[in-house]
This record gives sequence, structure tokens and C-alpha cells, in this order.
Amino acid sequence: MSLFGHFRELTPTQRRTFIACFLGWSLDAFDFFIMVWCLNAIATDFHAKISAVAEGLFLTLALRPVGAFLFGLMADRFGRRPTLMLNIISYSVFELASAFAPSLTALLVLRAFFGIAMGGEWGVGAALTFETLPAKGRGFFSGVLQEGYVVGYLIAAAVYGLLFPIIGWRGMFIVGALPAFLVLYIRSQVDESPAFLHGQAVAREKGHLGADVRTYLGSFLFLVVLMFAFNSFSHGTQDLYPTFLEKNFDLPASTRGMIGIVGAVGALLGGILFGAWSERIGRRRAIVIAALLALPAIPLWAWSHTVPMLALGGFLMQFMVQGAWGIIPAHLNELSPPSVRGTFPGVTYQLGNLLASKNSVIQAKLVERRYGGSYPPVLSGTVVIIAVLVALITALGKEAKGADLTSTSHPASPPLPAGAQPR
Repeated sequence: MSLFGHFRELTPTQRRTFIACFLGWSLDAFDFFIMVWCLNAIATDFHAKISAVAEGLFLTLALRPVGAFLFGLMADRFGRRPTLMLNIISYSVFELASAFAPSLTALLVLRAFFGIAMGGEWGVGAALTFETLPAKGRGFFSGVLQEGYVVGYLIAAAVYGLLFPIIGWRGMFIVGALPAFLVLYIRSQVDESPAFLHGQAVAREKGHLGADVRTYLGSFLFLVVLMFAFNSFSHGTQDLYPTFLEKNFDLPASTRGMIGIVGAVGALLGGILFGAWSERIGRRRAIVIAALLALPAIPLWAWSHTVPMLALGGFLMQFMVQGAWGIIPAHLNELSPPSVRGTFPGVTYQLGNLLASKNSVIQAKLVERRYGGSYPPVLSGTVVIIAVLVALITALGKEAKGADLTSTSHPASPPLPAGAQPR
């Protein structure tokens, strides 16, 4: 079967659900990366150092676990669909408010609240996706879903290259409020997760959630460490790269945007191909291969001196980084306890984000204080350390490829008889 043949096998309901969750994650990432592309402009406007503005990235990442926990609990109690709608509205509101921040302090506060809202989207959307879609082709859909993050980066790069010279950084944040309209599509076209409905129809033992937490505490902590490495891998190769192109090469916004688009295309292809390949060779093996193949891309990515070579380096680096990432949505959901699947993957993901949240600030300060404004040594060192760490931690872990995600009850209960309806 061709890669995209998996889409043709979906029912209309499954297809609409996947599209909604993909767009929710894409537009969430788009809103985050607007800040990444506008770091220098914001710093200039507020007469601040880039490292000071980069604190906004730190606050966004650091507060995401709060959102993953709060929205995850809502998803496990009230359903994936209404929680996802509330989540999208929330991050759109804070994105719009960021456009009118009167000071850097106000902007940082708003980015902290944006982080809470952003933190809930991935876990809720991934749970809704994999509880609705069939197990066949799960690796492929995982790759496509995760690369919604890259599509968000791609949109941000394109909008930056086309509109930033006209509308400035404040206008970029106004454009970032448009995802709120996605709620209309979800409300009219998307159904609740059948696994959640089935789980609600099964009587639950009192105190069951506590049993889940105790039983899976070791796995939970291990996955938090894994997601720290993964988030360091992605943010360490993305967040300061536009600033590197501007500061070390003085490239115009249109050229920086073009390089970002080329890198995003590589990321999109890498995530889909490695995600699909993980169905054949296993989740862990595919992640390890992708992570280690990032190392040979470093010279082109960080040390080139021409635009074509920088673009090629960006393509190869993001192909490998997001190739590893494309496997994560399926991997985390397959390893999650059924009754807290709305909370568990998202919280481990975002706690990993919290541990990695100072990455861009640390990188920026190293560039300013130790390397005299030169980015290549810092970017290169980050990839060497983190790529090896991702591969090592992944190899030490477990996987549950093909796990049953058809119910949120625990232990897993048999599906309802044909024609039966949850009460």
C-alpha cells in the first residue's frame, strides 16, 4: 500500500477527526513560532537583548505542563472534543493579546498564559486521533500528525517572509489569532472519541486513577526524561536558527523565510517517512537511526557560508530531527495507561518541555558571552550532545507498537457489541 493509501481507508468520521487534530496542532505551533521569527524585532522595539526576549520562549515552554495537566484532566473527565475546542480558543485569545502588549514584561506574562493554553493541545488532540483511527497505519498517521508542528513552522516562516515587512511583529500576532475559527469546524464536523465513550460506559473501580499513577510511575518518569531529550533536540535546532541567519549572515527576511521553508519541508518528509518506517522496524529502532543521522548534517547546517548550502543543511537536519519526532505521538499513546490517556502523554511531553525550556536562553547567552556573537559552535555542540542522548535514552526504553487503544477503561474492556450505545 502507498503511504497515502492509509487515508483512503479511513471513514469520513475518522478523516474529519484527523484533519481537525492535525490543524489544531499545526496552528498551535504556528502561533509559537511567530515569536521565534520575531525575536530580533521585538528586542529592537523594546530596546532589549535577544536573550531577554527569549525568556518569552522559556515561559511558554515552562508553563506548558500546567496546560497539559489541566486540559488533560478535562479531556479524561468531560471528553476530548469539548476540551480541544476550549483549548484552541484559549491559545488564540492569548496570541491576539500578545499583539497589544505595551511592554516586554506584559508580553512575557501573556506568553506564559499562552504556554498554559498551548500545553493542552498536543495531548488532547493525539488522544482523540489515536482513539478514533484504526491501529493499521498508526506509525504513518503519527508521523503526519506530529509534523503538524512542522507545518506550523512552515506557515510561520512563509507568513514572516511575506508579511512581516508590511505588518511588523504586532501584526504577526494578530494573524496568529485566526486558529480560533477552527473551533467551528470541530463543533460541526468532529465526533467524540469512541474509546472515551466506551470507557464512560464501563463501571470504574473507586480510586482507580491512583492505581494507574502508582503502577506507571516508573514509565512516567522515564518518558519525561525522554521528552526532555526530544524537546531539546527540536528547540535546540529551531528556536535560534532564524536569529543565526540574521545575525551571522545579515540575510533579509525573505531569504530567512525561504531557508525556514526548505527546512520545514525536510522535516515534514522526515516525520512521515520515519513514522511509516517505524511500523516495519519498530518505534525505538527508527528513532535511534533518525537521531544519529542528524550528526553528519551538522557541517552543512551550522558551518556553511552560502544560502543554497545553508538551505540544504536545514533540510537534512530537520529531516532527521522530525524523523525521530514523527514516531512520538504513537509511541507515547501506546505506552500510556488507558484511563488517563488524555493526560499521560501530554503531561510527559510537556514536563520534558519544562526541563528543556531554558534551552534557547542558554544558547543565546553562550553566544553573547562566550563566542562573541558566533552561533555555529553553540548550535553544533547542542546537536552532538542531544542527538546522542535521544538515541541512548530511546534504546534503553520500551515500546508497545500496535497496542489496543479502543477503550479508556482499565484494564482494557472488550468493545461494545455491534449496535450498542454507551449510556
